[in-house]
This record gives sequence, C-alpha cells and structure tokens, in this order.
Amino acid sequence: MKKGILILSVLGGFAWAMPAQAKVNVCVFDLLGKAGESFKMMEEWALMSKTWGADVNLLPYQDEAKVEKDFKEGVCDAFYMTSMRARAYNKFAGSIDALGGVPSNAIAQKAIAYVLDSRNNKRLITKVASETYEVAGIGQIGSAYIFVKDRSVNTVEKVKGKKFAILHYDRAQKQMVERIGAIPVMADISNFIRKFNSNEVDIVAAPAYAFKPLEIYKGLGAKGGMIDFPVVNVTADLVLRQDQFPAGYAAKSRSWFVKQLPKSFAMVKRMEAEIPSKYRIPLSKEEKTDYQKLLREGRMDLTDQGIYDSTMMTVLKKARCTVERTNFECSLGGE
Repeated sequence: MKKGILILSVLGGFAWAMPAQAKVNVCVFDLLGKAGESFKMMEEWALMSKTWGADVNLLPYQDEAKVEKDFKEGVCDAFYMTSMRARAYNKFAGSIDALGGVPSNAIAQKAIAYVLDSRNNKRLITKVASETYEVAGIGQIGSAYIFVKDRSVNTVEKVKGKKFAILHYDRAQKQMVERIGAIPVMADISNFIRKFNSNEVDIVAAPAYAFKPLEIYKGLGAKGGMIDFPVVNVTADLVLRQDQFPAGYAAKSRSWFVKQLPKSFAMVKRMEAEIPSKYRIPLSKEEKTDYQKLLREGRMDLTDQGIYDSTMMTVLKKARCTVERTNFECSLGGE
C-alpha cells in the first residue's frame, strides 16, 4: 500500500514538473483552404508546436477578412495571412511585400531569412494598447505578376485608363495604380481573380500559386498574357498574441520557418514553371529597368508616407544589391 502511494506521489510530482501545453486556436488563410500548400505547411508547424509547449488547433479560412475579424474578436490566438494585411500588426515584417522590393526568388529567400534572424527579435514585437503581438514566422507564397486581358498592354503608357483590381485594404496598391494612370477597382483576395475572369477589370496581379486553382487562364482567353516581371513578392505572416504562448515560443517558431524556406521556394519555382510559356510576355532589359525605376520611386514615396517601414526598405535594398550588384540603384542613395 505504502509502495503504491509512493509511486502515485512520484508520478504526480513528475506531471506537475512538466510544462503545461497551452491550447491555442490559430486562424490560417489559404486561397485553397485545407487543400492548399500553405495550410499543409501549417499542419507540419502545428505538430512541431507541441515540442515548444503549445497545443495548436488550426482553423482553415479562404476569406482573409474573416481571419482578421475572428482574430480581433478573440476566436483566434494567432493568425497566418498575407503580409500585406498583417502589416497593421507589425510594419517591419509587413513591409517585406513592398512593391518592387523583392524582384526575384533568390532575393526573397535572403530577405525572409534575415527578417526572421535573432538580431531582429525586438523589431518583430509590437505593442498596441493592451495587446502585444509577435511575428512567429514568414512563409513564401511567391512573386506576383501582372496579368492582362490584352497582351498588347505591355508598357506603363498602355496601362492608362485600364481597370486594375487591387486589394482594398492596401493603400500602397491603390496609390501605385493611380500613379501609372490606371483605374483602381476595389477587391478582396477572395474575389479579385473572379473580377478578372468575369471581365470586370482589365488587369490583375497574382502569384503563380493562384494560376491553376483560380483558373486565371479563363480570364486571359486567347488575347491575354502575363508580363514576365515580378511586381511584388507575396508572403504570409504568422502573428500571435504573445501572452497566449509560452515564453520563447515565437523564437523557436521563427527558426522552424527559416528551415522550411528551401522547400517553400522549390514549390514556388515548380508552380511558376507550370504557367504555359504562351502566356508569358517578355520584357527587354531596358523595359525591366524602367519598371524598377517606377516602382522604386513609388516605394520611396510610400515609405515617406509611413506606409512602409524604412528599416525594412534598407534591408531589401541590401538583399537586392547583394544578389544583383550591377543593378542601377546600387550606386544610388535613398533607401
């Protein structure tokens, strides 16, 4: 009898010494819901979370606005959604998707790895009123390209007066579209491709991730095409309420995300390669430089307005000039 009591007391003490698993809901946005690559990656992350002290319950969403609404109402303790929308919770990480800031996969990989490095731990924490938010990961979705109904619309001059679908919550997109003389048409991530396919707009920007599943080829028809120049690199941020997770949890999560980057970029390259070459509209070196200059001017203006984080703009420029040292901007100041 005494021996049994001793065993029970030892087991009880052991259980008390074990760290409690925090039960948390994480709202995950993926255009394809549970079938999407982003959600599948987050399922792997949720399994690893147990080793960091959190019992994660993933809630799938195909409507990003609903993710933000549920997060604000306390349904979720964390969310995973596009950095453009997550920028309101952390401007540093949310500015990695600055227009023209990341023009290639090689630069994107360097930029994401840098942002998630331990030297930026403090920059990834934001206090808003009584809440403290922390970025616990950044996932790659892919470069967004401009799709046009008419492949003859292949220069900035020809875009003037054309209807361009933009995400209504991103002031940067609206200002850039107005800057080039196109007409911004407000949309959300759940319907912007539908507007293109149903002829409500002439132009849309989207990553390869959306090409097949959202049937962009239907909107392209026989005359449309994809301008073969990335205008923005689309990422997703994992943002959590710091007080709902164990101490040190976010740092472990960020390290895990960095290790997933090679696999994520391999997935992006595969999806880009699947877009038929017949849709691609090539640009000359001079035309690409013209686009880069236009985006640079807009990006600097948006930074001055406080929409983008100035430190992140410096980080992105360093990444660009490390990969492409001969780029025209590398000898210029300003970012």
